[in-house]
Amino acid sequence: MRLLLEKANNITTLIIAAAVMVAIIVMLIVWIFRTTKISIGNENHASVSETQIQALKAIGEWEFMAINDEELIDTVRRGFFGDDELTRIYYGTLRLGINMQEAKDGWIYVEGDTIVATLPPIRLLDENFIDEARTKTFFEKGKWNQQTRAVLYEKAKRQMLRRCMTKSNIQSAEQNASSQFYQILQSMGFEYIKIKFE
Repeated sequence: MRLLLEKANNITTLIIAAAVMVAIIVMLIVWIFRTTKISIGNENHASVSETQIQALKAIGEWEFMAINDEELIDTVRRGFFGDDELTRIYYGTLRLGINMQEAKDGWIYVEGDTIVATLPPIRLLDENFIDEARTKTFFEKGKWNQQTRAVLYEKAKRQMLRRCMTKSNIQSAEQNASSQFYQILQSMGFEYIKIKFE
């Protein structure tokens, strides 16, 4: 009889212990669900890091259009016994692009889910675009000094600039710049991109 009572007490103790354990587990589950909130949303916030900005600025000068040009420039010097003439052909390559070092503070920023980049204006990347090694004298009569040749060089330079630095060429270079910059930003993981020029 005593053995039966001990077994009954043990079973009762086990049942009570199991009930307490179940109650504790239930309370823990209820507490976890009350304090943990799960939300499903769409985060469309783009961000650009300082490292990415510095990497883009490190590109430096970036060419988007090269225009080859040649100019025939001449001069005449009137004389008592006849006129002297000098005609030269100048060749040059004008390179249009941007210099990322000229990008102003805040040139790239986030606007909602869009990355907005304001690039420096398209400009001539090299002022010394005439290839003097290819310059040829087409016709020469009389004696001409270096000063006169320098004047012809400057005249050729002005004509090349007038012929090549046109609005349509600058717009074409801007389109090339926009396209290439768009591809770079896309490869960096940005989906919505807006590109402007200063």
